[in-house]
Amino acid sequence: MRTKIAIIGAGPAGLMLAHLLQRDGIDAVVLESRDRAYIEGRVRAGVLERTTVALLERLGIGGRMGREGLIHTGTKLAIDGEIFRIDMEALTGGSTVTVYGQQEVMCDLFDDAEARGIEIIFGAAAVQLHDVDGGHPFVTWEANGALRRLDCEFIAGCDGFHGVSRACIPEAVLKTFERVYPFGWLGILAEVPPADHELIYANHARGFALASMRSASRSRYYIQCPVEERLEDWPDERFWDEVALRLGPEAAAHMVRGPSFEKSIAPLRSFVTEPMRHGRLFLAGDAAHIVPPTGAKGLNLAVADVIFLAEALTDFYRSGSVCGIDHYSARALARVWKAERFSWWFTGITHRFPAMDGFDRKMQVAELNYIRGSRAAQTMLAENYVGLPLQ
Repeated sequence: MRTKIAIIGAGPAGLMLAHLLQRDGIDAVVLESRDRAYIEGRVRAGVLERTTVALLERLGIGGRMGREGLIHTGTKLAIDGEIFRIDMEALTGGSTVTVYGQQEVMCDLFDDAEARGIEIIFGAAAVQLHDVDGGHPFVTWEANGALRRLDCEFIAGCDGFHGVSRACIPEAVLKTFERVYPFGWLGILAEVPPADHELIYANHARGFALASMRSASRSRYYIQCPVEERLEDWPDERFWDEVALRLGPEAAAHMVRGPSFEKSIAPLRSFVTEPMRHGRLFLAGDAAHIVPPTGAKGLNLAVADVIFLAEALTDFYRSGSVCGIDHYSARALARVWKAERFSWWFTGITHRFPAMDGFDRKMQVAELNYIRGSRAAQTMLAENYVGLPLQ
């Protein structure tokens, strides 16, 4: 087999890139180790920045999102139960976010990929990348007991944090920066209406909580917990009691309880690798960076990466210019670090850290109270939350 671009991974980054390249007439093949049902079934965040929404609309994939997505013009913060609102639309000149689950995004991307003839090879086992720093890269994998080969001109590593792509960059070249947080998020999904029509991020003396949603009838709630916690120690009744306490009486009064149908604990980390390009290999999405879920930047950062990468590759094939390719890593990383900063800051002011003393707690409360009373501080938060413009 031969193609121009081999895309490793059929997650958000990989499929978004495949659609962008297909739109510009550039041949690509997507290799994915799992099946479609597994990818669509993964529970992930669902807050889409304006850039992500605009891209889906531009690609003609945003029809169902437009019908079912929930447009949010603001978000809410709570300090020990006292809630105040950030009017994102007013503070940013009209920008909003859309709540639409990542699973739904993936379903739409897969449906349209099939309709548009984008080639996705599922069940590609033991994927290996070859000659990424030479002139003739290729990818091999195993299928039905046979070794397969795909020759290409460039490789896009969109296979996530645990994928094979990043490991193909030599240790002498690769630099990594990481912050592992000493807590996780215990989250549930339940078929109950949300406690509020917007997200509520709560800082409580007992720890962080988040009231979120996936639709008008499906709610997603989180509480901060130690990473070593066991799910069996958190029956639904205990979880509902704890999240109600942390959100405070105003939010709890509107909270509808019900049985959870998904429950999990997710660790929190910040991770960035540099560079995001080595030879003919490009990294995008979680293969290159991870952000804490606070602020919902993961999927949106992946989208920005592939927009930059698709522009660079399209320019190369149309004009022969390598300028975009050569500057892809620096351009993407400039945005990545801004998102890392926001996620790190937002996590820091909303979570309870193990070593925090009374002074630290007072500083958190003072920071949140400053935001509550300062239009400038609210504007900074709103600009980052809806997504910084592409540059």
